This record gives sequence, structure tokens and C-alpha cells, in this order.
Amino acid sequence: MKIMTTPQYGPMFRFGDTNVYWALHLLSDGKRIGRKVLAELVGIGEGSMRRILDTLKEWEMISVRQTGITITKTGLGFLNELPLRVLDLNVGDVVLGAYQQAVKVSGVSSKIENGMQQRDAGIRAGASGCTTIIFRNGVLMMPPDWDLDKERPELAVRIRRNVGIGPDDVIIVGGADDVHAAVNAALAAAFELF
Repeated sequence: MKIMTTPQYGPMFRFGDTNVYWALHLLSDGKRIGRKVLAELVGIGEGSMRRILDTLKEWEMISVRQTGITITKTGLGFLNELPLRVLDLNVGDVVLGAYQQAVKVSGVSSKIENGMQQRDAGIRAGASGCTTIIFRNGVLMMPPDWDLDKERPELAVRIRRNVGIGPDDVIIVGGADDVHAAVNAALAAAFELF
């Protein structure tokens, strides 16, 4: 998935689509956030954040005021149209790294072969590891054939109870020693699926 097109001329962006999405996600709770704080939470410089905000404002996805930045109905609509949801899920030692970020991508499990493509996308984004979990034949699996129900039943129960994974859904968990790298890994791997 592409959100922002890289400029053909001039300096390259020092941020990616994962940063743009994460900025919108952080704003989606409706609270006002200042540019500096938002840049820190996303893990990019203020200049890059300024560029993102200018573009999102032009697209009418955010409102920028002296009291802070808020998301608009257009921005919320954009987030809700995507088959992507950020999860509060820790899978323990199933993924490498001190920090983890999980996302659920709906309707794309048929695109998962063996999970290596998602792992590679996560590692390219700076992760220590990236794990894919799918629901196949009534069993939670880490492709190609690691049965989570059998090997880690407590985790499988927690995922079923707290996430609500369906037969066409995919959970991707990015892990890294830096919180921003974990977020970018999960999102980068997810973006390759749509």
C-alpha cells in the first residue's frame, strides 16, 4: 500500500508510509497533540513530521490549530476503510525483541504462503523479528505449519479471546529493541498484503 508518493525531484523523504499511518493512528483517539510530541511518538524528526502534517492537512485528514493537531472525519474515514487494526497484543518469546507491536489485517490470509515475506519486510523495516499468525482449518497457525493451539495453548486462547481473529485474518507482530522499529516492522509487513 502507498499513502504518499515519493518526490521525483529534490530531497528524498526521511519517513515512510508506516510513519504516516502511525501518525494518523495516534491522532485517532481524538485528543489534540502537538507536532513535536507527535514526531517523538512516531519516531521521526520535526521536519519530516511537518511534511506529513502539511500533506494530511491538504488532504483534509487533520486539523492543525495553535492548541494542537486533531484528526478529522475524513482522516478517521480513511483509517476505518483500511483492513488494518492496531492490536494491544504481546506474544512473548514467539517474536524477537524487547518491544512488540501487533496488527490485524482482515481478508488477506490467502496471500500468506509461509510467513517469510512478512518476516523479511519487517526486518527490512528495522525489526529483530516479525511473526505472522493465521487461522487455518480451525487452528491458529504460524505459517507454514507451527500449530499455536498445540504448542502455545495459553497464547492461542488469549488471541481468540482478545483479538477475534477470523478465517481470513492475519496477525503480524513486529519485534525490535526499539519501539518505533517494532511499529514500522508490523506495519511494513501488513502494507505488503494490500
